[in-house]
Amino acid sequence: MTVCTLHRRKIPSLKAANDALVVYGTRAIKEFNVALGRYVIMPDHLHFFVRGDQNFVLATWVKGLKRAILKAFPNEKDHSLWQPGFFDHLLRNNESYAQKWEYVRENPVRAGLVHCSEDWSYQGEIVYIDRA
Repeated sequence: MTVCTLHRRKIPSLKAANDALVVYGTRAIKEFNVALGRYVIMPDHLHFFVRGDQNFVLATWVKGLKRAILKAFPNEKDHSLWQPGFFDHLLRNNESYAQKWEYVRENPVRAGLVHCSEDWSYQGEIVYIDRA
């Protein structure tokens, strides 16, 4: 999944966005059986892997995630931070997951933000997703 800011604006605080995403992801698995796996928060977009059961409605979940992160920035007006919608890609096997993760985790390096992907502070994994 990829979620972008409106007009590619910078997220006001990557740390606050990271903290809000972790809270939302932790709550998602406990309360809704939705697994937020690996993620990377970039200055103007988020990449993450998510998995739900047969009742999972992706659009509703992403809307909630956007709202949860927006609440971390009380000076932002509703709908002023996020671009409408999201970009999703269905992963069908383990190899695909590993390849996509490798591409995603290298984003901060390609953007010139760090020399090594492990040095990027705004990434993690809420729930281990072992296969797509």
